[in-house]
Amino acid sequence: MSDLFSSLAISATGMTAQSQRLRHVSENIANADTPGYHRKTVSFAEAVDGGVTPERVRLDRSELTRIYDPAHPMADASGHYDGSNVDLVIEVADAREAQRSYEANLRLFDQARQMTQSLFELLRR
Repeated sequence: MSDLFSSLAISATGMTAQSQRLRHVSENIANADTPGYHRKTVSFAEAVDGGVTPERVRLDRSELTRIYDPAHPMADASGHYDGSNVDLVIEVADAREAQRSYEANLRLFDQARQMTQSLFELLRR
């Protein structure tokens, strides 16, 4: 029976981790047009109990896009300013991956819950 409860806990950690990942992806998408914004990334590590835990959020230090707009208040003498390093195609793909992983963990959680419920019904008889 402890295996069922541990599978519930493991899938719950997966859902928590993917929801945090999706939150950072949505922040990246919201700030795609913010000058000087660096994309946020989060990676996961295996927890002691077998689940996953999100590690520290890191900033993507890749080069910022140089945008030519002489009328922009942040433009330098050449008319360029630093945009963000957010690529919307990558962010959408990350969002879909996080959503699908969340849904898979949710299905696993639901299956473990149904198995636990069936076990309790058998024990009541």
